[in-house]
Amino acid sequence: MPKRDVSDFFDSYASDFNAIYGNRNTLLNNLINKLFRKSMRVRYIRTIEGCEPIEGRSVIDIGCGPGHYGVALAKKGAARVCGIDFAESMIDLAKSRAVRSGVADRCSFFLGDFWDYPAEEKFDYAIVMGFMDYIEDPRELIERVLSLTSHKAFFSFPSASGFLAWQRRLRYRKRCDLFMYDLGQLYDLFEGTGYQKIHLEKINRDYFVTVSMAKEGRI
Repeated sequence: MPKRDVSDFFDSYASDFNAIYGNRNTLLNNLINKLFRKSMRVRYIRTIEGCEPIEGRSVIDIGCGPGHYGVALAKKGAARVCGIDFAESMIDLAKSRAVRSGVADRCSFFLGDFWDYPAEEKFDYAIVMGFMDYIEDPRELIERVLSLTSHKAFFSFPSASGFLAWQRRLRYRKRCDLFMYDLGQLYDLFEGTGYQKIHLEKINRDYFVTVSMAKEGRI
């Protein structure tokens, strides 16, 4: 699980992170989003579109941040959304967003470690966006996510190549540990999970991975 310095960083970064999704409509922020955060917008769109049909379905969002994914899906008809994050300020933002959007009755946001979450049910969809970046040993976490998912799971992984990767390594050098991947590493990670319907897509600085929960080629 993420180390304490990751939790501290995102606790202090919550307001700025929230602005990535358009909550701070300034010229500078819009320019930064266009240049450096395109993949965050694209993976958001891919995930929301991928969670169809959503009416009456359930969603778990691991590393939910300020709740953009979960609240959007609840507004589209999800019956139950569970968000988990280790940064208290992120959870506060997520709860406030759910209340403002009128979907608080279908959204639950928990402060804590994903490994401490009591896995008493499966969810139709699992979302793991911007979370694997900080996980030192990802395989076990991937397997636990898949064990809780009945339909589709969506992951993002930061690419280890390109200018944006170098720029990000520089920015995070004194903030917290950062783990980046190439395509071969991702194939190795998902190999052996038993799920053959795996789609990997490069989107700007990230890899976007969709796992459909049909085993041995079954749909």
